[in-house]
Amino acid sequence: MGPAFGKIPSIAACGARPAFGVAIAVRVALGQFNATVGDLSGNVETMKGLWARAVEGGADLVVFPEMAICGYPPEDLVYKAHFVADNRVAAEQLAADCPDKTIVVGFVTRSGGHVYNAAAVLEGGRITQVYHKCLLPNYSVFDEQRYFKSGTQPLVISVGDVNVAVTICEDMWDSEWLTDFLAEARPIHLALNISASPFDVGKMESRGQIITRCASALHCGVAYCNLVGGQDDLVFDGRSILADATGTIVARAQAFDEDLLIADIEPDGGKVSITPTQAVVAQPETALDEVYQALVLGTRDYTRKNGFKKVLLGISGGIDSALTAAIAIDALGAENVIGITMPSRFNSPETIADAKKVADNLGFELKTIAIEPILTPFNKSLSAVPGWDDRGIAYENLQARIRGTILMSLSNQFGALVLTTGNKSETSVGYSTLYGDTAGGFAVIKDVPKTMVYQLCARMNELAGRELIPNDVITRPPSAELRPDQKDADSLPDYDTLDTILKGYVEQDKSARELVDAGLPVEEVNRVIRLVDLNEYKRRQSPPGIRITPKAFGRDRRLPITNRYRTSVAPAHQ
Repeated sequence: MGPAFGKIPSIAACGARPAFGVAIAVRVALGQFNATVGDLSGNVETMKGLWARAVEGGADLVVFPEMAICGYPPEDLVYKAHFVADNRVAAEQLAADCPDKTIVVGFVTRSGGHVYNAAAVLEGGRITQVYHKCLLPNYSVFDEQRYFKSGTQPLVISVGDVNVAVTICEDMWDSEWLTDFLAEARPIHLALNISASPFDVGKMESRGQIITRCASALHCGVAYCNLVGGQDDLVFDGRSILADATGTIVARAQAFDEDLLIADIEPDGGKVSITPTQAVVAQPETALDEVYQALVLGTRDYTRKNGFKKVLLGISGGIDSALTAAIAIDALGAENVIGITMPSRFNSPETIADAKKVADNLGFELKTIAIEPILTPFNKSLSAVPGWDDRGIAYENLQARIRGTILMSLSNQFGALVLTTGNKSETSVGYSTLYGDTAGGFAVIKDVPKTMVYQLCARMNELAGRELIPNDVITRPPSAELRPDQKDADSLPDYDTLDTILKGYVEQDKSARELVDAGLPVEEVNRVIRLVDLNEYKRRQSPPGIRITPKAFGRDRRLPITNRYRTSVAPAHQ
């Protein structure tokens, strides 16, 4: 189901360098790879391998992504003077070990008492020039103005007969600014952009539009080299791009995978031709395929980069845990996924049977630990406190907390990472139990709305040609099963309505009035907004999860827990 990972095209696939005498100005190789933040030596070793393959393929210019030396985002590591100094040492080591051809690589550097997001030009075994990123994003997941000073000077290097303008990520996002910035640096044949641009749904389309706009404005080719891999809650999707001077995108590198994209850049009078040397690579067919691959990559990298080999999760027989298990299996292999089903007397025979069916269909180990023998004495002990009873929400949450304790205890014993299974819809309105189903190390589908959970499961079954996720799991009304005959619909609007409200309020910052004016029911709008606002404290204590929407909880959406500002609409009088 998930993409193959870590495969780089062979040099034979890239095509041999044409024979002597054929007019080729420059062969450029874009080496998108999976960097790990802080692993300076490991990142350098990976780049050395890519460089060797690029040189074997005849490359004159080898390019690596933004902050490829240290990984992105390094966050407060840049406040450590020794970290910044070690970046420079690592870049110098890469230069010394790769003396042939020209290399452009992203790193962090200090100059004149300031820290910069920078690109180093490596030639002849040393750093010959450094470009400082000028436009520093300070929105969404980006905090670059917190850490870096803006550069002020353009950098154009010559590789053969090709003039290459070096830029970093956001520098290319404003084509009007960039055109003015490079006005005195003409002629430019190729605008080079090294980037660490994280994935969200729709990002590839907007990114392509930006690159097309830039190429058209500058009347030159564009080579865009993007990072790939998971870093905490961010996923970088790669998909490096080559565009010609008309703005036409002529090649893309692989999605969610390491790749080496090679092309010939040839100035021809006032034109620049770009000819890729390898076959077109397949891209995800649908937005759902993109999301799924992002979830797989994010889960794999968070697990492995943090030193875990196995994961475990609670399997309820519901759709959220089934999807999370499927993602984990594609990320890590079924042999590294352990499911724990923890039934109580409130679990129906159907969901208990479906938990086993999910495990059988996906091929992972499933263990059963009934919680009734734990719940009964726990409840009896709590009954010593006047007012405690087994008919309220506290008793329901006690069950979830027992399950969370079981999972975390097994994690401690066996060193497996606990994956939580809550989706964005539930996380938004606090339909979860703190220290219960929120207990864990990584929240795989934390940013996936419930309606998309259903779509992803249906898509998986479609691609597999069979019921990986049992149809009963998809069609059964969702329930937490913490009391008799409980249904999510008892506490929440239907998920189509809920997700529409949440997209407007959480992702688009619309007011209650705007949502109601768009046709959404006033009572539901007011109720959902109130739940979102009241549950910030739960979200703040939940584990990180993979960002797949333009505004996720955490890095994107940061609201105070103590906050009395409310937006609502008075119901119409009957």
